[in-house]
Amino acid sequence: MPTSPSTGAIPFLTGSYTPDSGGDGPGIAALLLDPATGRMTYDDQVKPLPVSGASFLAAHPSLDVVYSTNETGAGTVSAVARDRDGTLSPLGDPVSGGGANPCHLTVHPGGEWLLTANYGSDTAPGTVAVHRLGADGRLLEPTDLVVHQGSGPVTGRQEGSHAHQVLLDPAGRFLLVTDLGADAVFTYRLDTRTGTLERVAVNPTRAGSGPRHLAFAPGGDLVFSADELSSTVTCHRYDATLTAVSSAPATTAHDVVNQPAGIVASPCGRFVWVSNRGADTVAAFRLTGTTLEPVGEVPAGGTWPRGLTLAAGHLLVANQHSGTLAALRVLDDGTLTRPHPPVSAPSVVCALAL
Repeated sequence: MPTSPSTGAIPFLTGSYTPDSGGDGPGIAALLLDPATGRMTYDDQVKPLPVSGASFLAAHPSLDVVYSTNETGAGTVSAVARDRDGTLSPLGDPVSGGGANPCHLTVHPGGEWLLTANYGSDTAPGTVAVHRLGADGRLLEPTDLVVHQGSGPVTGRQEGSHAHQVLLDPAGRFLLVTDLGADAVFTYRLDTRTGTLERVAVNPTRAGSGPRHLAFAPGGDLVFSADELSSTVTCHRYDATLTAVSSAPATTAHDVVNQPAGIVASPCGRFVWVSNRGADTVAAFRLTGTTLEPVGEVPAGGTWPRGLTLAAGHLLVANQHSGTLAALRVLDDGTLTRPHPPVSAPSVVCALAL
């Protein structure tokens, strides 16, 4: 649903950590964005749905169904149905996500498979799970689980593997999984008949970089990584494998420990934006050839900005620690305005435009 017919507002959902997952948020909540002003309001017609540890949301490509990670040690994922009026309700019970602390998921474009990245824990490795989806979108049986191996040099963060994102390339050929603990991006092929994964490549990244999230340029030949542990943004050439070609600091702030989180590429392919936890900013980069050039950095509208979502000419920034959601308008040159007055959103970590 692109807009709300009565107001022209863009509907979107937010995910947050709940009291049983270390936060004080409601789970999944429904909001509206005014594309003309950047003002955000809660949709009074839709009650929040208490989904445990809703740290990432993904939409089904053809059904009014949304999937959520339940980021806890038990590690489950949930399906949520949206009625015509936007009402949210559970679609079946949560199912095991195939590992500890599921932190990212994506739906295959055919709508038959859900893929989940499980971060793991200090003792449990990162894993990637595949679930079959029913005709109505509900979660069915798991069909595969792959376990990552690997480590890196950063003490306390890279003693083992930590899968952080699962992303299909624009051509739909391969699946990329970032692993912050192993300093690598794993490439898989999904067999859409059986729901099983075949490993195609393991792409090492710079030692100690800790790749967190990726964003593709629209042509699919370049992919950008937010490197959490080295506080950098890297441009890679892509053709099933990744080859780093340029890198830039994620922030100009040098007096804080900074950890990049969300990353988004513009639909035109000329700009990249990244959220910075620590600096508490969103930084803008222009792509010249394959070189990332910083073009500006603005406050995130709160502290510890995580999820970054492009919606109607704005970047929605989920500021976890301050519990605020901010909208930054994207200008024609890729730079960002300072945030509109943010809306209160306790323990918010992600947003999904509908």
